[in-house]
Amino acid sequence: MTLTDEQELIRNTVQEFVANEVGTDVDEADANQTFPEDVWDGLAELDLTGLTVPEEYGGLDVDTLTYSIVNEELAYGHLAVATALSVHCLATSCIRQFGSDEHREEWLPEMVSGRPVGAFALSEPHAGSNPAELSTEATRDGDEYVINGKKQWITNGERAGVVILFAKTDRDDPDSVTQFLVPKDVEGLEVGKKEDKLGLRASDTTTLIFDDVRIPAENRLTEVGEGLSSAFSILTGGRVAIASQAVGVAQAALDDSIAYAHDREQFGKSIVEHQAIGHKLADMQTNVQAARLLTRDAARQNEGGVAPKAAAMAKYFASETAVDVASEAVQIHGGYGYTKDFDVERYYRDAKITTIYEGTSEIQKKIIARHLKR
Repeated sequence: MTLTDEQELIRNTVQEFVANEVGTDVDEADANQTFPEDVWDGLAELDLTGLTVPEEYGGLDVDTLTYSIVNEELAYGHLAVATALSVHCLATSCIRQFGSDEHREEWLPEMVSGRPVGAFALSEPHAGSNPAELSTEATRDGDEYVINGKKQWITNGERAGVVILFAKTDRDDPDSVTQFLVPKDVEGLEVGKKEDKLGLRASDTTTLIFDDVRIPAENRLTEVGEGLSSAFSILTGGRVAIASQAVGVAQAALDDSIAYAHDREQFGKSIVEHQAIGHKLADMQTNVQAARLLTRDAARQNEGGVAPKAAAMAKYFASETAVDVASEAVQIHGGYGYTKDFDVERYYRDAKITTIYEGTSEIQKKIIARHLKR
């Protein structure tokens, strides 16, 4: 899985950015549940907020593997930042792929500059793993759509300036789900509850409430009934990003554990010299590298088109690996690992979400099984 010179350059740039700009804000942002806007502005200065935007609109238009690498390196430093960026990129990808020329010209250059931030509103209180059960409605009224409903688990919910929304155009027709572009400042759109989460605490996760929200009919991005298929195609690439983030968290937990195991002494020698610890680290190293290779293979397959099985395999294995590696990292650190004095405590809390958002591990296994052939 050799990287090109350009990919190596981008990886080194992101690594340097993480080392110099991200690390100092992580603990404070996590403790206060506040997103580090200065870090976001730094991403925008590097044009990373335009990763999936065509060059003609000011974006970088990177390939899927490069996108994967950026997500891994950002998550190594701060998963909340990587998550915010990947959701922003889901929004820019929807506008790029499904929007009109007017939509792209209006929104993409500004989104490359970092503002407005994008959000992706698919999940609802009673429609998570099965989005076909969503109940948000967009009713045609002349030259407008009137939207009513509630979305949940929306990353960038507070910060967003534009929302990619999925709603039914006919409440009685499960096949009428359609994709819309909704400016955040439109009348009737309110930010609801901000979730108090186990991990990923610096990322704002909220509900969005639509109360007779009116948008122009031309803000419909897909044909009526093509919303779910469009969402699934975008989320396939999104799952490669989440797999990459899981690898980044796992690598951070592994690196901290190796350093600690060399420094910490018990029974007259460094604990890395004790077979029990050495073998833990060997398993962690092997699984992290396996997850990385599986993720990069999925990235390459998705570059040639949508590869749902490869993306699902990568997300499933990498996210479960992140949880396992972070758990072992806490164990290696012993009592210290259970305190906020060491970062492994945060890795442990953060890693779990990668097995849940953008499709649970159970959903990934369902996708994999569906694509198995004799």
